[in-house]
Amino acid sequence: MIKVAFFDAKAYDMPSFKHYGRLHDMEFKFLETKLTEDTAELANGCDAVCVFVNDTVNAAIIDKLHEHGIRIIALRCAGYNNVDIRHAFGKIHVVHVPAYSPYAVAEHAAALLLTSVRRIHKAYNRTRDFNFSLNGLTGFDLHGKTVGVVGTGKIGRIFIDICRGFGMQVIAYDRFPAEGSGITYVSLDELLQQSDIISLHCPLTDETRHMIGSEAIGKMKKGVVILNTSRGALIDAEALLEGIKARKVGAACLDVYEEEADIFFEDRSGHILNDELLARLISMPNVIVTSHQAFLTEEALNNIAETTVNNIRSYFDGDGLCDNELCYRCGKIEQCRKERKQKCF
Repeated sequence: MIKVAFFDAKAYDMPSFKHYGRLHDMEFKFLETKLTEDTAELANGCDAVCVFVNDTVNAAIIDKLHEHGIRIIALRCAGYNNVDIRHAFGKIHVVHVPAYSPYAVAEHAAALLLTSVRRIHKAYNRTRDFNFSLNGLTGFDLHGKTVGVVGTGKIGRIFIDICRGFGMQVIAYDRFPAEGSGITYVSLDELLQQSDIISLHCPLTDETRHMIGSEAIGKMKKGVVILNTSRGALIDAEALLEGIKARKVGAACLDVYEEEADIFFEDRSGHILNDELLARLISMPNVIVTSHQAFLTEEALNNIAETTVNNIRSYFDGDGLCDNELCYRCGKIEQCRKERKQKCF
């Protein structure tokens, strides 16, 4: 039986992973703690570890896991910016879930947008107090507005389809445009200058970190709405706050936050929030923050569990080749698996 140390486990994770684990002769050791240098010891005696977006998988932790005989790190998410892929090469194989439910994330982005521009959250709170005044609830039509989509992978393209359904004009920026997609691509500067709404759907890399900063915000239209359901560090939160205070940014809808690791996914309602920047953002009347829940649908949870278990099982079966492996051998990380016919190492 394959034993897997499952870090940062939540109640909503367990049913689907238990189900697919039983089907594939796999035992999960569910741990509430996140993976850190101090908690890596908990994986001792296991064959694999399963981690999420806020677990730390740096070089030191990879070395510790390798010493304990861990053979594979399975990410139950698409992003892998928290994993030192380069250091893992030659030691531990790394796999991820490239697509679990792109509809879930794209639909959540659309929900945030509608909630913000039509003041749904304010109306909900108001009517619960039997206040039925419409003062301050005036929104604007999405029809005819220009939305700039940064990143046109599966999620970005589904979000584009949703926007087109509202009659919006869509422009996009991507370093690797989707050929034959019919999407109108422009430069990033053009997108910043022309968009009424900007939605981020790209991975976090050295090139995209803080791509929305003070300089980028300075190029945007006054009153722009910014959506982020990808990774928090795509946005410089201090620059965003200044843009809001300067009335340049009309609204911000954030499902992710750069310093979310010790805050999101936990009940902090009985505590003082030490992150003053996040507290100030949440206090703004034109900011909506959800706690990294865009992925959270029944369909997505099922797909995440099934794919993750299959990723682990495929490593231990046969030649160990997994279609969802992340490899640094050729520096292409994800793309090389489309060409190779054997394990990376």
